[in-house]
Amino acid sequence: MTLALIWLWSIRLTHSYFRRERWELGAREDWRYADMRKRYGSAWPLASFFLVYLIQQGMLVGLTLPLYAVFSSRRVWQPVLDSLATAGCLAGIGMAAVADNQLFRFMEGNERRLAAGKKPELLLDTGLWRHSRHPNYFFEQLFWWSLALFGADVGAPGVAIGALFNTACMVQVTRLTEERMLRRPERVRLYREYVRRTSVWVPWPAAKQP
Repeated sequence: MTLALIWLWSIRLTHSYFRRERWELGAREDWRYADMRKRYGSAWPLASFFLVYLIQQGMLVGLTLPLYAVFSSRRVWQPVLDSLATAGCLAGIGMAAVADNQLFRFMEGNERRLAAGKKPELLLDTGLWRHSRHPNYFFEQLFWWSLALFGADVGAPGVAIGALFNTACMVQVTRLTEERMLRRPERVRLYREYVRRTSVWVPWPAAKQP
């Protein structure tokens, strides 16, 4: 079961990446790495080894620890916890795909507006994005924490360290993303109002207008 869930997660993420890049490999550099390269200047080759490659390697090892625990265990399926973990993983995959689709349609719509000489929309605040500023990040975390529950169920709760590390990294990614959203002066007021009324991660009913 855990292997099938990893395959589903991989298919979703791979499809989302290539669709965003117009089905070209490495068509453009991730804006976060481009920003860090500018920030670190000539020190970037060395800094990237620690800030990108080494950290991601540690994250990958940590996130797959639940699989090692499950495959090393002879414990049979536990109806309650394993069913809960499966449901959480499937919800994470499915809802992250919904968030990705909504964001993709928003970006496509803005491209069509620009091509037609119209102004683009400055903010996506419909669908899941009305209830969370980063629903894709939240449901990604739901998947990894649910996967960690499989490890806990076979007597290895420590494997959750990978999910915890990943969440810590996502906190930083969230901060960088929100800083980027505020760089365009015409979007500052709109986005600050969006921050005021909308949950950062967990989907929640939007606050009422003052």
